[in-house]
Amino acid sequence: MNSFDKCPPLWANGPDCQNVHQFPNKPQEPGPHRATQSPVTTGSSVLAMKYDGGVVIAADTLGSYGSLARFTDIERIIKVNETTLLGAGGDFADFQFLTDIIRQKQIDEDCAADGFSLKPKSLHCWLTRVLYNRRSRFNPLWNVIIVAGMQDDEPYLGFVNLQGTAFTDDVMATGLGTDLCLPVMRNAVEKKGGKLTYEEAKATIQQCIRLCYLRDCRAWPRYHIADVKAGGCVVEGPLMIDSDWTYAKGVKGYE
Repeated sequence: MNSFDKCPPLWANGPDCQNVHQFPNKPQEPGPHRATQSPVTTGSSVLAMKYDGGVVIAADTLGSYGSLARFTDIERIIKVNETTLLGAGGDFADFQFLTDIIRQKQIDEDCAADGFSLKPKSLHCWLTRVLYNRRSRFNPLWNVIIVAGMQDDEPYLGFVNLQGTAFTDDVMATGLGTDLCLPVMRNAVEKKGGKLTYEEAKATIQQCIRLCYLRDCRAWPRYHIADVKAGGCVVEGPLMIDSDWTYAKGVKGYE
């Protein structure tokens, strides 16, 4: 046999270029089933609040790989249909998994053409069952999800986390936004003495997005903001927060 019929290894005792390499530390047996112990690429806060006739929801575009700001252009708010929006924090891969299932559910609804559509309350209830089921099997989907929409011409806002804990409210936040932004949103509602207008709600959410960027090291200045009302829903973005760094030119002596 000619010695040149087979490629030599790349280095001494290196991998065989023409065969499947057997990694030395890889266990030969598959072993027990393992579940995700912690999220990998994660998104931070999602913010949402009702206004008179609809709901506003927003989230930034950062996917953090641990403490590294790795992916700066992800979308964590999706439009399910004309009455329903969904925003999620936590593990982005799990959110993509759920997004594919939800979009297929909506495709099935469209194909049925029976006059019914997926409503926010129905989607919120379904998510509570899915997340609680996965938690009970010790293999949770590491997400905190906010469902926003119009249920029978009334604004609807629902929360569910990876343990399956669920509730509805007029203002909601996930992540560090729970501590930073909920007081701001509640204060805006209390000052008005009732439901805000769309412009007031949007300005409050934008103020909260800016606050998250300035105080949360896992936040980002670019964000998506969405609005759902009786006439349908729209997702805007990515947008940038209002900021002014001209004063930085006068900061000297810290180089």
